[in-house]
Amino acid sequence: MEVLKIVAEGVTTSFRYPHFMQGIQPTFRMPPPATIYGHVCSALGEWFDPTGIMFGVQFYYKGVFEDMEHVHIVSPSTGRLPGTKVLKALEGKVNPFRREILAHPSLTLYISRPQWLDAFRHPRYAVVLGRSQDLFTYQKVEVVSLEPRESAYFEATLAPYGLAKRTGAGRVVTMPRFVDYLRGREPFFGRYVILERRVHTRDFLLFSEDPEPRYWTDPTGPVVDGDAQGVILHTWVGEDDSVFRLA
Repeated sequence: MEVLKIVAEGVTTSFRYPHFMQGIQPTFRMPPPATIYGHVCSALGEWFDPTGIMFGVQFYYKGVFEDMEHVHIVSPSTGRLPGTKVLKALEGKVNPFRREILAHPSLTLYISRPQWLDAFRHPRYAVVLGRSQDLFTYQKVEVVSLEPRESAYFEATLAPYGLAKRTGAGRVVTMPRFVDYLRGREPFFGRYVILERRVHTRDFLLFSEDPEPRYWTDPTGPVVDGDAQGVILHTWVGEDDSVFRLA
């Protein structure tokens, strides 16, 4: 399978949990699929129909720290600004909170659209991942052919929820899967497993009804203990990825 492979690096990033509003905003340890969708749209310069498009991701960072940010909470107002004749339209207050930040992040993104090569070599908007100030730089953009193999290893990647029954190595999370901007920013969520540490597929639990396992691998990635680097592909829309997707 030919895919587009993009390698990018940044200084900081943060992917906040959407339901934390005050006090502290923790970050996911992996960019949510909805964030990846927005990133791709930024490179293309337009919203695209995600139907039938798959993506895989590897994401590393060197540390986590906290920074102090401010939210300006405002509401409509009347009257004039104190000591002036200037009409007052809004009033509010500054609400400080702590935000978790990931330091020195790096992203490897696979997209099943090799024809978008030029779009990522000449992105339409500034390259960011996470907040608008989290600038990234594309280090490499190329087309590679994923190969199906009987064994592989995964690390620093996002896996579907169905993998949770095969390994205890990951962390189960609920993430924004897709935000439909054409329907008033309607959000959709999905369950995933974040695999931060390396796990080999030979250590997965297999069940009697399972087909012969085969996994997509990146032949340009590093080989570890005889296994190629695996690539887990996801979708933004369509069937729920509760079942582990094999090659």
